Amino acid sequence: MTETMRAIEISEPGGPEVLRLTDRPVPQPGHGQVVLKVAYAGVNRPDALQRAGAYNPPPGASDLPGLEASGEVAAVGPGVSEYKVGDKVCGLLPGGGYAEYVATPAAHCLPVPAGMGMKEAACLPETFFTVWTNVFMRGGLKAGERILIHGGSSGIGTTAIQLANAFGARVFVTAGSDEKCQACRDLGAEVAINYRQEDFVEIMRGEGGANLVLDMVGGDYIPRNVKAMAMEGRMAHIAFLKAPKAKLNFAQIMVRRLTITGSTLRPQSDLAKARIAQDLREAVWPLLEAGRVAPVMDSEFPLEDAAGAHARMESSEHIGKIVLKVST
Repeated sequence: MTETMRAIEISEPGGPEVLRLTDRPVPQPGHGQVVLKVAYAGVNRPDALQRAGAYNPPPGASDLPGLEASGEVAAVGPGVSEYKVGDKVCGLLPGGGYAEYVATPAAHCLPVPAGMGMKEAACLPETFFTVWTNVFMRGGLKAGERILIHGGSSGIGTTAIQLANAFGARVFVTAGSDEKCQACRDLGAEVAINYRQEDFVEIMRGEGGANLVLDMVGGDYIPRNVKAMAMEGRMAHIAFLKAPKAKLNFAQIMVRRLTITGSTLRPQSDLAKARIAQDLREAVWPLLEAGRVAPVMDSEFPLEDAAGAHARMESSEHIGKIVLKVST
């Protein structure tokens, strides 16, 4: 490894234009860590929140954005036995993915699935960790149940559709255009609701209600989600594109025995993330290698145009994942 690397830093809180190419020292692996030579880095909503000054890195994490990447192991720290230099992996990162090298716990890495390219592999960790945690671990989705996924054409949404479908659930989604709705149906959604034209509450109640709602919208969607839920339904929150606050009649929660939960991934402990990685290796990686599940790709930007990638994501016109190409 060289002593310095190209990286994208946040020069000050603001819009995409505050992302700036700079040189930084190459990180060194700590105990239990590996350093990856980054091939591609995934672009996610939390990156934009961090850029805007609304999502600070946890203590000890890199101040550089980027929560997932693919690449080759370039260095191995003390206590690491599962990977060696040259192994091709994708990893969930504490930060720092928008750079030529990044350090992360080895236990948060997974091998690049057989037959998959580095670009696609970079899109796996953040979305698959998030979906597995909230849909299956916290949300308890079972075969035959009805799941309502908001933002069905997003990176999270396209992943949730495929995994819920693969494990036998009935999938309902919302999206903002007919094109996005068709993309969701192509991935396995039974019903795709254009929220600009149809009322998801009415449609879900006509189906008996949602056993699980995966929500990234918040705001006025929260009481509407409650109305759309089945008896003993669950709602899992992963983001708030509108607002984290809503007026809610909790009598409905009690009478219908509803459960409201949610989580953020980045602040969880290293051990918790390692357990999620192990679950994914056992339950989901075989589906990826068999081609039953795959990341949906939207667009690729060079590292130096991270601002363009953020602008694309914040336009909400994308379908699937956006990546930065860092090295070949």
